[in-house]
Amino acid sequence: MLKEKGPLVIPGVYDAMSAKIAEKTGFKAMFQTGYGTSATLFGMPDYGFISSTETIDNARRICSAVSVPVIVDADTGYGNALSVWKLVKELESAGASGIFLEDQRWPKRCGHMQGKEVISQEEYAEKLGAAIDARSSKNFIIVARTDARASEGLDAAIERGIYNKKLGADAIFIEAPKSVKEMKKIGRSINAPLVANMIEGGATPISSAENLYKMGFKIILYPLSVLFANTFATINILNELKKAGTTTKLKNKLVSFDQFNDLVELRKFRRLEKKYSVSKKE
Repeated sequence: MLKEKGPLVIPGVYDAMSAKIAEKTGFKAMFQTGYGTSATLFGMPDYGFISSTETIDNARRICSAVSVPVIVDADTGYGNALSVWKLVKELESAGASGIFLEDQRWPKRCGHMQGKEVISQEEYAEKLGAAIDARSSKNFIIVARTDARASEGLDAAIERGIYNKKLGADAIFIEAPKSVKEMKKIGRSINAPLVANMIEGGATPISSAENLYKMGFKIILYPLSVLFANTFATINILNELKKAGTTTKLKNKLVSFDQFNDLVELRKFRRLEKKYSVSKKE
C-alpha cells in the first residue's frame, strides 16, 4: 500500500455501510475512525469512552464488509505494551491491515481538541515495539502517531517521529500542525511515509492531496468527512420531516430504495436464497 506511487487518499469510515460505500466509490483503502466509532456507538465524543472491545468488534464488522485494506484507529492501545500486543493480534485476526497507535496519556481525546497530554517517549517505545512484534505479517501497517505538538512543541514532536521511525514504524503521524509552514518542516525533517490529517474545521489547514504529497506526505487522511456529511444530511431530512410531515421535498437528496438495495447487495442474497431453497431441490 505504502509503496504505490503518488498520494494515498483515505476516507474515514465507522460502520459496515459507510465502508461498503467507500469501497464502491473506488477507494483502495479506508480508516476506521475512533471518533466515528465513539459517536455512532454511543453518541459520545472522542474522549476516551471506547475500549479495545468496541474497536475490535467494529473492525470485524467493517473488515467483513469490504475487500480493501482497513487501517484501524487503535487510540493508545488501551493499556500497556502487553495490551497493545494483544490488540494487534486480535485486530489482525479480525482482518485489519494496520493500526494508528498514539502516544497520548489516557483518557485520550481527539487530536484536534484542547488539553492533550502525552506519555514519555520511553513508554511509547515499549508500546510501539510490542505492536511491531505482535503482527504476523509485515504488510500489517503500523503508523506511529504523536500528539506532542500541542504540549511540547513542533520540534519535540518531530524528534519523536524520527525516533519512532528508527524503532520500526511503517509511517509517521505528527498530529495537528497548525500551519502549512509547520507541515513543510515536518516533510523536510522526517524521512518516512507521513500522514496528513485533514479534519474540516480542525487545527490543521486543509490542502489538496497533490500539494500535501509535494510537502512529503504520503497518506492523506479525511477521517471525519463521511461522519460530518451523514450528520448534515440526517439533520436536514429530519428537520424537513418534522416541519412538513413528509420527505417529498427532499426526495432528490435521497438514494432510491433500489439504489440502496444494490449497495447492500440484495440480489446476491436472493441468488443464495434460491440456491439453498429446499423446494427447489425437491
